[in-house]
Amino acid sequence: MSMALSFLLPALLLAALPTIPIAGQTLKPSCQASCRGVDIPYPFGIGPGCFREGFEITCNDDGGGSPVLPLLANTTIKVVHLSIDTAELQVMLPIGFQCYSSRQDGAHVSSYGGLWGMHGDGVYRISNTRNMFVVLGCMTMGMASSRRIAEPGSGGPWTSLYGFHTGCMSYCNGPASMRDGVCAGVGCCHVDIPPGLTDGLFRFDDLNHSKVVDYSPCDFAFLVDKTNYTFRRSDLLKPIRDVVDWTVPVWLDWAIRDYGSVPAASCADAAKSTAAEYACKSSLGVCVMSSTNGTGYTCKCGNGYEGNAYLPEGCTDINECDFPDKYHCDGNCENIPGDYKCRCRPGYQSDDPKSIPCIPRFPLAAQVAIGTILSLSFLAIALLMTLLMLQKKRMREYFKKNGGLILKNVETLQIFTKEEINKITHNHSEFLGKGAFGEVYKGYLPDDAMVAVKSFIQVKETTMEEFTKEVLIQSKMIHKNILKLYGCCLEVDVPMLVYEFAAKGSLGDILHLNENQKLPIDLRLDIAIGSAEGLKYMHLYASQSIRHGDVKPDNILLDGELVPKISDFGLSKMLKVDEYFTKIVVGCMGYIDPVFIKTGLLTQKSDVYSFGVVLLELITRRKIVYDENCSLIMEFRKVYVKDKSGRAMFDKEIVTEEDILVVEEIGKLAIECLEEDVEDRPDMGEVAQRLVMLRRNKKHGKARPHPFQANQYDKWYGQQECTDLNGNDEAAFLFANP
Repeated sequence: MSMALSFLLPALLLAALPTIPIAGQTLKPSCQASCRGVDIPYPFGIGPGCFREGFEITCNDDGGGSPVLPLLANTTIKVVHLSIDTAELQVMLPIGFQCYSSRQDGAHVSSYGGLWGMHGDGVYRISNTRNMFVVLGCMTMGMASSRRIAEPGSGGPWTSLYGFHTGCMSYCNGPASMRDGVCAGVGCCHVDIPPGLTDGLFRFDDLNHSKVVDYSPCDFAFLVDKTNYTFRRSDLLKPIRDVVDWTVPVWLDWAIRDYGSVPAASCADAAKSTAAEYACKSSLGVCVMSSTNGTGYTCKCGNGYEGNAYLPEGCTDINECDFPDKYHCDGNCENIPGDYKCRCRPGYQSDDPKSIPCIPRFPLAAQVAIGTILSLSFLAIALLMTLLMLQKKRMREYFKKNGGLILKNVETLQIFTKEEINKITHNHSEFLGKGAFGEVYKGYLPDDAMVAVKSFIQVKETTMEEFTKEVLIQSKMIHKNILKLYGCCLEVDVPMLVYEFAAKGSLGDILHLNENQKLPIDLRLDIAIGSAEGLKYMHLYASQSIRHGDVKPDNILLDGELVPKISDFGLSKMLKVDEYFTKIVVGCMGYIDPVFIKTGLLTQKSDVYSFGVVLLELITRRKIVYDENCSLIMEFRKVYVKDKSGRAMFDKEIVTEEDILVVEEIGKLAIECLEEDVEDRPDMGEVAQRLVMLRRNKKHGKARPHPFQANQYDKWYGQQECTDLNGNDEAAFLFANP
């Protein structure tokens, strides 16, 4: 078999395979659905507005009589097969060659590097699992050079334009030494290739070919489908005029590799892209991460569906009953969305007619046994009904114990049943974490609003009145910077509260866990202002003045637009004083007002103190206890007293000539909030006003220092060195010097 025929036959067989009709699988009805027998489903497309960026196919009908061919856009690379199911396409790539004269010196007279370039904005990769690199010739060393894409997290960029090289050597001891079908270094050699390769070319050495030119006048190098080439000795004797236009079938892997601004490590990350960026459009489709040849993802229709998941209505239900050979049913088949039902014919039975044949029903003796079993089943059902009645009675008792008779009449509060909570949380399937009181789950209301469902503490007869009062107050607090309480479930032993969902998590996580999150001063100032406005609303404008009592970054949540939401307030006061200290304060002692620790009196100025600590964390991006044994408050105070500024501890990201005065003013405001004497601390209204003024002045380029008088902080802080707080040195110091 000649070399040309060995490449052509697989391509012809591939073209002869039945194709799946793709009517309705283009982006618009006006888009061309195929080109010369090759289907072009979206995200691929022909013509403007018919393809996703990087997936353009051209159908080069020039009207001049030239053959119409499907090509990768902006290239001469022919496409012979394209699949959105396997995320592959087969193309024809050129062969590199170097031919030699018949003269005694064997010098080469013509050569071609077989340069190929796929473009496609990084969409395509040479399949390392389905292709190989082949070199033909005698006294030959052939090499392939290709650009290799550096994947995110790989630790390096491209080394050069063609930064990957591989090759092999082929020798011959006369024409008789070569064997058809054997490519092992005599007349033919081949090697595997790695993943991640894109554009490239072929090269040859300059060995003396004078002794082999009669039976090996040319050297050849090419990438090819592993199943589409078998070596033949006659392949070495092709004249130059026959090899110039040779192309061979090569498989490419493709994936959606444009994630927008942030590379996705998972399908969940990819789904966070904007609607325009996320490729999986069908509600019946699923995202599948690429695992073989570079980062990226593809979209497939879910089980029981077929079609094109890249289109909004692209996936349709499979009628399994029309394909009995694939979807077995020993009985009556009924199609349902995404699946099918199978029932035995009357008089027959099977535990699973889909996999187990139906057989006639049991004889009389078996029927008697079944009757006995049914009798026992009726007893079991009666017992179950009794248990259900007892459970409903218990749920009514929980509802009453948890203040349901009072809260059910509150118009601004929705009372959820236990069954509704199970539906909202999909039976508590998506666990978010464990809060101060209990577990937290993600859920969805019937209108698809995302919520967080939190378990509270067990309500007792002595605390029911205060619990209902606090829930009532929270349900009426409507402010953009306070986490909204939608409702609660009272039919359980421990009440569950349904809150607005904060998509970005807590301020504490963004400051201290997500180090890659950029936090410019404008964003930090907006978060500080929003948090202060929420606390001011609680202190001054709510129907009943509220003291938060646990202000810290972990209790300032951020929605999808990074708008701060004050959370976990009010209900925390349900705990007894000793429980409060053992369950809450021990983990966050640095945020607690020393006056409250000494007197047990929680005031609005206690929240101001805690907010001052939050301001310090915002401008330093350090934890309240950092480097394992350093107190942020004490260290910042020491620097401030020494330098009349906290600049030495500011986060370097926001220490710029333009913003430094704003950061200085925030540091001064934090120091004032941390005053020992509560009367010297500003209230939250003043704090919010000064922060808003800072933002306004910064916007208009008028940032000026705020008048500030130094106070006698040494009475509280002293000149204590930074100590190991794990040994409770700071706690002891605060109790001793309130």
